Amino acid sequence: MMDTPLLLTSFLNRAERFFHAKKIVSRTSPTTIQEFTYKEYVSRTRKLGDALTKLGMTRGMKVGSFAWNHHRHLEAYFAVPCAGAVLHMINIRLASEHILYVINHAEDEILLIDDNLVPLIAPFAAQLKTVKHFIVMGDAVSLDNCPLPNAHSYEELLAAASDDFVFPEDLDENTPAGMCYTSATTGMPKGVVYTHRSLVLHSISLGLSDNTGLCENDVALPVVPMFHANAWGLPFASVLFGTTQVLPGPMFSPQILLDLIEQYKVTLTAGVPTIWLGVLQEQRQNPRDLSSLRLILSGGSASPVGLIRGFEEEQGIPFYTGYGMTETSPLVSIATYLTHMHNYTQDEKMQIRALQGLTTPLIETRIVNEEGEVPWDGTTMGELTIRGPWIAAEYYNDERTAEAFKDGWLYTGDIAVMTPDGYIKITDRTKDLIKSGGEWISSVDLENALMTHSKVFEAAVIAMPHEKWQERPLACVVPKPEFKDTITKEELLESLRGQFHKTWIPDDVLFIDEVPKSSVGKFLKAKLREDLKDYRIEV
Repeated sequence: MMDTPLLLTSFLNRAERFFHAKKIVSRTSPTTIQEFTYKEYVSRTRKLGDALTKLGMTRGMKVGSFAWNHHRHLEAYFAVPCAGAVLHMINIRLASEHILYVINHAEDEILLIDDNLVPLIAPFAAQLKTVKHFIVMGDAVSLDNCPLPNAHSYEELLAAASDDFVFPEDLDENTPAGMCYTSATTGMPKGVVYTHRSLVLHSISLGLSDNTGLCENDVALPVVPMFHANAWGLPFASVLFGTTQVLPGPMFSPQILLDLIEQYKVTLTAGVPTIWLGVLQEQRQNPRDLSSLRLILSGGSASPVGLIRGFEEEQGIPFYTGYGMTETSPLVSIATYLTHMHNYTQDEKMQIRALQGLTTPLIETRIVNEEGEVPWDGTTMGELTIRGPWIAAEYYNDERTAEAFKDGWLYTGDIAVMTPDGYIKITDRTKDLIKSGGEWISSVDLENALMTHSKVFEAAVIAMPHEKWQERPLACVVPKPEFKDTITKEELLESLRGQFHKTWIPDDVLFIDEVPKSSVGKFLKAKLREDLKDYRIEV
């Protein structure tokens, strides 16, 4: 067999050759939407490769991107790695000290930054030890009063560049191509480096029918940010398959997302549950035509059954839950149905959709505890471990590698069970499990049950210290606005009693305005526990 390398340059060449007339729709501001053909996109990407090379980009160099989802960011997704450099997609929602840390730790030498994000970087630009050039992206960029040193206009650089630029063809498929850092709920973020090979294989997997089935006929709207685990691989895979892309840009809202879906007949979209909770609420109040949608992919945290029902039963839109991490590129599993499940009742099907799903081909998963690999009984808990061709083998220059990577497996820190059919069900993070009287209680199960209640918008369950039982669960609930004055603790606890053993029922319910969230929309239970450290449950 031919030993041909798996490289992202092949994606660009394929898009240019076969899909030159297909579109990329880019919302670059609240008032501006631009459209490009793939032919124009590849031309601009070659120009970017030329411009960056003239600025001094070399193989192996780290180039940071600090940007929303738009065509310029997509150009960087390919121009940087195809030239042999590494694109470091920086999470714009990190705390300033974390942004400073990841840029310095990665040793970024060029930074691509959206014009409306310059104020986030400017206060500490002088502390960025390795950055030599700032390239400001925007539709009408003026550098007259730019607070960044050695700043350039993205569009001016492209105007002076050549689209005859040829990307090297002698790259090794194991060459680093991309880089993301974890969102760091505790400690400093950890860096993960992706290779051409890992990104190519992950992209192909997204086209499998038992995954997302992404194809040329699709119109994909990645709501998940392009700095969050490669936007779950959708930008890469869309270029490979010639998928029409709709990039939602900055400061979008549920209304804007629904308008884009309706206007551009989006067939597939992806984002975290908090996004879909807002979208569903807006759709109920101001319905749009969503008949084009064939799939919503939700991940980042567990999806409540009530949310899944809202889309599948009310709106008639398949709603898939997936599982992954920054360390896994990210797709590990997805909640599709096996053949025998098509005969399930609707309630049984909804329970399957709420699972983290069946392990995708080429990836191996197992759940282990102190006694070894757990049985597939749906009840025995352990830590989820993963290995495969797009799973990281280490963190970038980080001694914490030893904690997470052992014997060729990634230890995720997620506590899970395996159902008899082999579906993964995450029950908690290791640090969030509640141990009461020697028994483990899953906060995720309780949260999902609470969020199916008609009066609840969001719910987080945390462990509170208890003199007798060591820990007891406390439910922190955000009511839907219309029920804020009528919802009661008693009705919520009563709704749980028919679903869980009495030892699992929270000792109290605390009504709050919002659940604190990480930069990628995950519940920050550590922040809740800190905020409520002096709270005492009335006995």
